[in-house]
Amino acid sequence: MRLEPILAAVASLVLQGGASVAASAPQSREAAVLAELNFARTQPQAYIRHLREVAAEAERSGRYSNPADGDDGALEEAIHFLERQAPAPPLAPEGRLQESARDHVLAQGQTGDVGHGEAGLGFSDRLKRRGVFAGITAEDIAYGYDRPRDIVAQLVIDRGVRGRGHRVNIFEPAFRVAGVACGPHPSYGELCVIDFATALMRP
Repeated sequence: MRLEPILAAVASLVLQGGASVAASAPQSREAAVLAELNFARTQPQAYIRHLREVAAEAERSGRYSNPADGDDGALEEAIHFLERQAPAPPLAPEGRLQESARDHVLAQGQTGDVGHGEAGLGFSDRLKRRGVFAGITAEDIAYGYDRPRDIVAQLVIDRGVRGRGHRVNIFEPAFRVAGVACGPHPSYGELCVIDFATALMRP
């Protein structure tokens, strides 16, 4: 039986990249996810074709399909959003945010939990532990996808998520930095955590 991917959103971070970065030579999965995020942020109209291609692949395989959620129009809604979306600044990678994201990946990789909290440690607690202080922060979590293009596309489509919180985080123009960490999850196979923030302040 196929487990449906789950999503979660609360903190924010961005990376530099775009289509040219995504096409360049070997990079980590985290760097590739950041490049995909920056492609969507900086070229929202160009990303539409890319999104359609990824969604078509996914529909053939059933990866984004969940008739029970009653959200069949999510893809077209996302495309309509992108048609009107102004470009946002690219996200730069930030080490402390990546450490926070990695902490969560490692913890949930052991426990199999989902969501933004872990053993009494919430998102803001994780950030503080890593010395992250910023005006605005947020977090997106994708479960069940391992390819960077699928991770970002399903967060932009945001099927079944009220308020499209993942999409809102990705296109928030105030975010300037991000940290990405991906790894195995015992129930969903894979998870990828993206932490976003405005410019960081020293504690």
